Amino acid sequence: MKILFWGTPAFAVPSLRALDDEGFDVVGVVTQPDRPAGRGRRLRPSPVKEVAEDLGLTVLTPERPWGEEFEATIRALEPDVSVVVAYGHILKQEILDVPALGSINAHASLLPELRGAAPIHWAIARGHAMTGVTVMRMVLAMDAGPVIHRVEEPILPDETGSELTVRLSELAAEALVEALALLTAGVAEEVEQDPSRATFAPKVTRELARIGWARPAPEVALHIRGMDAVPGAWSEVDGEAVKLFRPVVVEEADQGGPGEVVAADDDGLVVSCGSGAVRLGEVQPPGKVRMPSSEWIRGRGISRGSCFV
Repeated sequence: MKILFWGTPAFAVPSLRALDDEGFDVVGVVTQPDRPAGRGRRLRPSPVKEVAEDLGLTVLTPERPWGEEFEATIRALEPDVSVVVAYGHILKQEILDVPALGSINAHASLLPELRGAAPIHWAIARGHAMTGVTVMRMVLAMDAGPVIHRVEEPILPDETGSELTVRLSELAAEALVEALALLTAGVAEEVEQDPSRATFAPKVTRELARIGWARPAPEVALHIRGMDAVPGAWSEVDGEAVKLFRPVVVEEADQGGPGEVVAADDDGLVVSCGSGAVRLGEVQPPGKVRMPSSEWIRGRGISRGSCFV
């Protein structure tokens, strides 16, 4: 089976490696163009491009994946199926239809729950106990195609978005190999999704990542865990935007106003919420690396009575 692979971030890398390891004929890899990154803003290839080049695969980096020229290019590769994992662009129908067997996608949720750009962030932030990976046939509607295969996975206690991302990236690789085996054998059963059960996971903007301290402490902790490490949940104190990590709900703490620091010592930073409080194990002040909150307290002088907004 000849595969045209589409993917960009590190999440997609295990899937590309798995397809290569399993002996599939990856005839090409489509990924986002090199982007400026780091302090020097030098152009940096996507994680998928780096791995694809190491594997000696043909790499395409269109700014926009459509148009007659691009379509002709991928047709010339004669793929049997397109496999899409976190590519980053919505594909038009004429592109989805290029391979003889169409296009499939591995999505990091149990569809139809959490359709959209950030299912891992919102699975944690909304307090889901279970998540997983769904392999579906792609249609024009967002994450709405028939389900070919899906695998459930529990969300671990205190697990962060970045930790869950790593686990689900490996699960996606396994699920794709299994789905392709079903397609190759001609025994795949494609089950239509129930649109009445659909929920949505929008792209996490800076404003959506901001912490709402008026919420109960367990909800604040879930939000902070879900936004870790990118983009990072944040709040302002003394006019500075600080990212906050590693929350633990404190059962017994002094109660202040929402966002008020009720403890700042060697045990860390405790912030009051609408009800209850959370202890923050790590912080990232502007222009600094992520660090233990106790280190930041000693260096900055934040103290009891300071207030996050």
